[in-house]
Formats: sequence, C-alpha cells, structure tokens
Amino acid sequence: MNSDTVTPLSNLSIHDFLAQLIEGAVHFSFRIMTAILILSVGLWLSARLTKIVKRGMERRKLEPSLQSFLASFVSIISKVFVFVIVLTTVGVQMTAITAALGAAALAVGMALSGTMQNVAGGLVILFFKPFKIGDTITTASGKTGVVKKIMIFTTELRTFDNQTIFLPNGALSNGEITNLSHGGIRRTDLIVGISYGDNVDNARRVIMDILAKEPRVKQSPEPSVFVSNLADSAVELTVRFWTSWPDLAPTGAAIREEIYKTLPKKKLNFPFPQMDVHIVK
Repeated sequence: MNSDTVTPLSNLSIHDFLAQLIEGAVHFSFRIMTAILILSVGLWLSARLTKIVKRGMERRKLEPSLQSFLASFVSIISKVFVFVIVLTTVGVQMTAITAALGAAALAVGMALSGTMQNVAGGLVILFFKPFKIGDTITTASGKTGVVKKIMIFTTELRTFDNQTIFLPNGALSNGEITNLSHGGIRRTDLIVGISYGDNVDNARRVIMDILAKEPRVKQSPEPSVFVSNLADSAVELTVRFWTSWPDLAPTGAAIREEIYKTLPKKKLNFPFPQMDVHIVK
C-alpha cells in the first residue's frame, strides 16, 4: 500500500478506514504468500542446481575436496539469491538490501581476517594441488602424516601413531611442504658397521645378495653397498636401495634384520665401541 494513495484519516469514515485496512492486509498477505512460494521453489531449485553441479564434477572426476567446496559455494550463492528475491517481493527496497549485505560483509571480513586467509589458503591448495587426499606430507612445522581431508579452513592430517591434526590452510599454503608420496619410489640409506680386519668385499657380496632376494627392493636404480666411513670402532658400509613409498619402512626393517642374522654366519662381525689404551713407561 503506497503512501501517496492513502487518504488522510480525518477525512475517512470508520467504514472506509476498515475497507482500506482490509485491502492493505489482503495485499500484504498476497505478498507474503508469494514470498513463501518463491522461497519454497527457490530452495528446491537451489538443491537441484547443487546436485547437478556435483554430478557434473563427479563425471569430470575432480578432487573430492574441490567437489565439496564448489558444491557448498553454489548452494550458498543460490540461496542468497533466493532470499534477496523474497525480501524484494515482501517490499524491502533493493538499496537497503545492498547496504545491509555490504555492511555485513565488511563486519565479517574485519572480524574474520585470519579465517579469510585460511579460506584463501584452502583455495590455493585445492587449485594448485601441492598435495591431495591420501598423500603423505611433512609440513614446515615438522608434522608428518597422511592427508585425510582438505577443507575450506583446515586440512586434516593423520599421523603414523594415529593422531589427528587440523592444520590451518593459511599457514600450510604459505609454508614449506614436503610431499613424500610424489615420485613413485624413494631411496633408503642404511649404515652397517663391520669390524676392522673383516673382508669388505665379502660383506658387500653378502649384503647385495640379501638385497637381490628382497622382492620389494627395486633393481632399477640398482642398489649398491660401499664404504662410507672409517669410524673409531668400525668400518661403516652404506647400503643404498630404492623401494616404493608404502614399502619404505617395512623393507628397511626386513633388510636390517636379515643383515643382522646373516653377517655373523659369514664370519663378519659387528664391533662394539672400544678403546685401546697404551701405557708408556
């Protein structure tokens, strides 16, 4: 009911006043019902649009974390659009809506400046993909684990002792990240000490035979055994081999155990730390 069509109250009879009041109520009720209808249909269309976008991303086989983020973004934007239409239908002026949204965005942005950095960091991770779900990473803060989820604000990391760590995306995207899962295979160097006087060539042949029998050790690049240090109590051999990242720890443990069992049988000794003392008269 526009103000320019309202007759001054002093010039109205009670009957005319009631008629205008009823007319205004009917008009406002029609607006409310229209707004409710728009809201219902709009929310339904928003849900349908979100599902369509999500299915399209699934067909394109995008990252699950990116699918979740884009689906949430489409859902929020479409719902905001629906609510703006509903408010306009009720009679709220568009300028007032724009001013309110601007003020709200400014207040939220100032209050959540750190959080917005995490959002920006999450976008960087999702689009530039320094790592993905399932990768094992080491962060600049020294945390190592498997990436379980990449969310808008944080990344969930599961450590090898089954701890769950939530890392802020802002710091994560701006810091150094070592992706241990990239490259396919990893190199391992084991140090084995034998006694002075033992046959180095014999030790090399025994250890190379152990490496050849271990199926998880890659033969290309070729494994090697060489003298790396003449220590105080031992001749130190470096045992170098390559294996896939998931097999890295169990392969290293198996080879250490086999070396410990096999070398003494071949008359190759593991020396204890010792010191020779010479007494001069």
